[in-house]
Amino acid sequence: MKKLMAALTITTLLLTGCGGSGTTINQLDPTGFSNKIQESGVTVLDVRRPDEFAAGHLPNAININVESDSFKTEISKLDKKGDYAIYCHSGRRSMIAANEMAGMGFTKLSNLSNGISSWIQAGGPIVQ
Repeated sequence: MKKLMAALTITTLLLTGCGGSGTTINQLDPTGFSNKIQESGVTVLDVRRPDEFAAGHLPNAININVESDSFKTEISKLDKKGDYAIYCHSGRRSMIAANEMAGMGFTKLSNLSNGISSWIQAGGPIVQ
């Protein structure tokens, strides 16, 4: 039942986008994402599992696993007025995270389309 509810929640989030939150989630390719994370005050947020993060992540990224039970608690500690550049492996989990954040009142959200996979393919830097 828990898996069914999770699947329904994810499907709803994907179908409704930002849902009436009024927040636009910017979809960025690797070049646009690179430009975004170079802006002053932008927080780079990796929403993958800790083991994925440890295997390689973008420089200066912080890791908050969107699939963990503590995701909402950890996200709620962040400044809702902040500017966030979010990514995962393929872009699916980062969109789930961005939609969740939009629903919590975050307004400056950017998503790396196709995730870190596209970043690596474009030659973006990775750290371990």
